Amino acid sequence: MTFKLGLTGSIGMGKSTTAAMFVDEGCALWDADAAVHRLYDVGGAAVAPMQALFPEAVTDGSVSRDTLRSIISGDPTALKKIEAIVHPLVAQDRAAFVSITEADITVFDIPLLFETGGEAAMDAVAVVHVDAETQRARVLARGSMTDAQFEAILAKQMPSTEKCARADFVIETDTVEHARAQVHSVVQQIRSRLKDA
Repeated sequence: MTFKLGLTGSIGMGKSTTAAMFVDEGCALWDADAAVHRLYDVGGAAVAPMQALFPEAVTDGSVSRDTLRSIISGDPTALKKIEAIVHPLVAQDRAAFVSITEADITVFDIPLLFETGGEAAMDAVAVVHVDAETQRARVLARGSMTDAQFEAILAKQMPSTEKCARADFVIETDTVEHARAQVHSVVQQIRSRLKDA
């Protein structure tokens, strides 16, 4: 039985970098975004149902996320329909991963963990956090998003302070060294808990 640690945090908080640190500590990693990419890719389980719903979203046998985004922005009911297809498939992907992992701790990198009620399936939750100024600077430095797009994403996410209040562990990602030390500490705490169980 693997210990399920949910890892979440708002955009620009350093979640992917932190997830890699858990892997360095010997944890298994399941990434929700990567699972969606697999489902949308050629031969993925979401391609056929998506093609039936939005034929224009499928090109060369894979689902175009860009096309889905423009469909969603033009049709307020589209997102719910897409989620009805994708969420159960993502849950199946996650269950399949859990059934084969041999790691004592599995980290589940799920951006909207609290927003979707996913924390109920976890043994504990770690939230990555940094101050709002650093967060904004990081996101805008990527050059892939405007200020307005960043604000729109923030509006859809639960405030970071609320995520931190609900978390079992908060990992401050102000520096790489500080984050790494906290990840090490979280893993040690969980492993000593597993030893005593």
